[in-house]
Amino acid sequence: QVQLVESGGGLVQPGGSLRLSCAASGSIFRINAMGWYRQAPGKERELVATISSGGSTKYADSVKGRFTISRDNAKNTVYLQMNSLKPEDTAVYYCNVDCKTTPWGAGASFWGQGTQVTVSS
Repeated sequence: QVQLVESGGGLVQPGGSLRLSCAASGSIFRINAMGWYRQAPGKERELVATISSGGSTKYADSVKGRFTISRDNAKNTVYLQMNSLKPEDTAVYYCNVDCKTTPWGAGASFWGQGTQVTVSS
């Protein structure tokens, strides 16, 4: 119903920057919240940042001041600008979208396939 395509991951040195993008397509009536999560090896998936349809943002304490989430509603796309990257930011990053596919009923949660971010010298 809804497909999410992520891009922008890769290998970066500590202190470097990356920008992740996630574009939603398919049977979209309205997108509510959009967000990024990450999962490091041997750890549970955790919230990185979310942004509401009105633009309100929420960040994990570990990324505040370094990461910025934004969205382009015309393109159904959410971004994650990551600056001052640290080795502990290494993880697979997943895009998440809360989306209504019809005018009625509640929204559903959709996940991207994940993109690897590796911070290493």
